[in-house]
Amino acid sequence: MDPTAIIGIGCRFPSAGNPESFWDLLRHGVHTITEVPSNRWDVDALYHPDPATPGKMNTRWGAFLEQIDMFEPSFFGISPREAESMDPQHRLVLEVAWEALENAGLAPNKLADSQTGVFIGIVASDYGRLVFNDHLNIDAYGGIGITPGIAANRLSYILNLHGPSLAIDTACSSSLVALHFACQSLQSGESNLCLVGGVNLVLSPEYTLTFSQARMMASDGFCKTFDKDADGYVRGEGCGVIVLKRLCDALRDRDNILAVIKGSAVNHDGLSNGMTAPNGRSQQAVIRQALKNAGVAPAQISYVEAHGTGTSLGDPIEVESIKAVLGQGRSPLESCGIGSIKTNIGHLEAAAGIVGLIKTVLSLQHQQIPSHLHLKQLNPLIQLEGTPFFIPTECQPWSVATEPRLAGVSSFSFGGTNCHVILSEAPKQETKANEIERPAHILALSAKNQKALSELVERYQAHLKSNSSAKLADVCFTANTGRTHFDRRLFVTATSTKEMQKALRDLAEGKDTVPTGQICSPKRQKIAFLFTGQGSVYL
Repeated sequence: MDPTAIIGIGCRFPSAGNPESFWDLLRHGVHTITEVPSNRWDVDALYHPDPATPGKMNTRWGAFLEQIDMFEPSFFGISPREAESMDPQHRLVLEVAWEALENAGLAPNKLADSQTGVFIGIVASDYGRLVFNDHLNIDAYGGIGITPGIAANRLSYILNLHGPSLAIDTACSSSLVALHFACQSLQSGESNLCLVGGVNLVLSPEYTLTFSQARMMASDGFCKTFDKDADGYVRGEGCGVIVLKRLCDALRDRDNILAVIKGSAVNHDGLSNGMTAPNGRSQQAVIRQALKNAGVAPAQISYVEAHGTGTSLGDPIEVESIKAVLGQGRSPLESCGIGSIKTNIGHLEAAAGIVGLIKTVLSLQHQQIPSHLHLKQLNPLIQLEGTPFFIPTECQPWSVATEPRLAGVSSFSFGGTNCHVILSEAPKQETKANEIERPAHILALSAKNQKALSELVERYQAHLKSNSSAKLADVCFTANTGRTHFDRRLFVTATSTKEMQKALRDLAEGKDTVPTGQICSPKRQKIAFLFTGQGSVYL
């Protein structure tokens, strides 16, 4: 399998609205579990500590996004009436995909007519149940607003993309399976660029009720993966989208490569000891196949982002599978960490695979392994003593004897579909010669309205404040060429990153201390010629 480059990331996770804040959450060992918000359902009416109680759930907890009802339909050319019938999951995919493209330095409008594929992992539509239960208010937009496949199709439609456009449902492994097929689409030449993601929102109680009856929910709301007291998982919300390109093309185009997908594999448990029961043999097989496809030896892997749902049965099976495959040919000094994002933000179900992958990409970038939370005492069925495998209980440097760093990411579904992906840190790219010396650099920003433009100024100011070493020429170049230009515009000039950060802060505070410009771009006028056949009277 030829390598695939990850060149952009967009994400909305609980308490983390972008990759930078998500990494802060990870490196500080934060969890985002809260009580079910009142705008989802009345948790007091449905809660009971005994999961066997009919019509009740044994959990009051989850990891939730805020302001999921906020959406600007006109930005995407959607009418307000149609937007009301859109599943908020579809809205999130549109927003986060746009952010992922901007993160990659690709202006979305410049992708029109391109062979760009869209692969989205999406499962349930709680919104559909809420909308369709009100028969009198079902309208013509309901069908396309709720159908899962439209989450991918609408993105392709709005951006005028001509590659494959698929919504994939394999339950919990949906988004990582979507990535597997996106890589195949790139390697076959079917796509030249791919948007891959997953999304999950928990809007109504029905699935939580059935999962409680199935004893899947953690009673205290914490996913205590690998702990002796692990008793299930907690549901979480979020959306993640990544931008993929063939590695050779990304190197040619001098893209900012965040990480490299070396290989992946997908399989199914087949007939086993129960459809929802984890199958160790199948887990081992999918990891082996991914390693083979990647051309990577087991001992080269130094971190595994586990599926890790926090069950007393599933956790030991997964760890034993990892040890059985990745322990081959590994010396005691070749350590390998094992962790799970579910201890931070819960189980994002259809988006679980993509959030685990994004966590691992950020870890590779920062060369650190974040802490695995809620581990007080190891499950007695998990034996790590005397092995090279460890569970990081604090954020630590990702030390390796030989580079590049390599990691595995697993995502398994309760329907039996398993996926594993092999990741490598980005290759060291030649740095471009020093930029041309200029007395000042221009940062051009634009948005569709003044409020959005003001918010964009604040985001750039915050970015420069937290990235004081960023090259001003690079920041300006990406902003000026890697974003779609809208009608409401503004520019700021500065001679240094520090000066630009101050200028943006002053601008956000309403101070007029730096040269700026702002126009409301008029619609382009069309030229018409009138030929009357009566000489040159009209032109």
